[in-house]
Amino acid sequence: MSLSVSDLRRKRKLGNVAAARVYPLRKNSNLSLSSILLTNVAVISATSLVLDHALGGGNSAVHGLIAGLISTLLIVLFGEIFPQAVFSRKALQFTAFFAPMLVVMIYVTYPISKPLQLLLDKMLGKELLPIQSRHELGMLIGEHLKNDQSELDEDEVEIMQGALTLSEKHVRDIMTKIRNAYWLTPGTIIDADIIDEIKAKGYSRIPILDQNLTRSYGVLLMKDLVDIDFDDEPQKIEDLPLYPSQIVGSRTALDTLFRKFIVSGTHLLPVERDDHIVGIVTIEDLLEEIVGHEIEDETDRQKNR
Repeated sequence: MSLSVSDLRRKRKLGNVAAARVYPLRKNSNLSLSSILLTNVAVISATSLVLDHALGGGNSAVHGLIAGLISTLLIVLFGEIFPQAVFSRKALQFTAFFAPMLVVMIYVTYPISKPLQLLLDKMLGKELLPIQSRHELGMLIGEHLKNDQSELDEDEVEIMQGALTLSEKHVRDIMTKIRNAYWLTPGTIIDADIIDEIKAKGYSRIPILDQNLTRSYGVLLMKDLVDIDFDDEPQKIEDLPLYPSQIVGSRTALDTLFRKFIVSGTHLLPVERDDHIVGIVTIEDLLEEIVGHEIEDETDRQKNR
């Protein structure tokens, strides 16, 4: 009964033979429980009678007392303490091994156990399946690091734990503030000097914002500029291909931000607060938050040298 129905169902779907044998019995818990307890009481009563007869029977109170003590000791040791100590460590394996015996017990006690099951189902309703909270799931995943039998390595654990906390964090926690960001305004003439400046910054995407930081015109991609000779043909930003980008609120949760990146089809989004753009956020910022590590590209490493 200590086995989780949800856990057994998952293991059964994954092809665990032991879970497949135990799941039907554990799912119909009231019938199994009634059969186990009825059989247990019957064995206890039969043990007392057999011991009383073996000790000489009769009406001797001493014989009855001795039989009662011996049967109690045997039942407690071999019917409760030892089995529970063993089962608590390998419950699924032992329950699967004894599943045929439990099926026999159900058939033998069916005339009594079935009505008891119907009564309990009516009185108590369906068994509630436990659902772990986000923090509990994070702790469960973290326990894999301490278990040598776990299939998860440290990187996988960090990624899953990071993903579980996305809804608790906001865009403002990971954005680059606008005063630290590189951006251009409409009307800017892109010439060789501007290109050298962008190359020195090492950015592949440049947000285009108005001077008052109230509107986004899109994102300029450096890869679209490689075939243009800006020494001879300086061009206005308006004449270059700009990719539209949605504006995201600074209090947007990071799991929602992930969806916005997917829908918008861009890797950079301006961040807005009180109708003003206060920063930018990239999909790289989001990935760094998930994996828990700074992601450095070639230009970042060059700057840090």
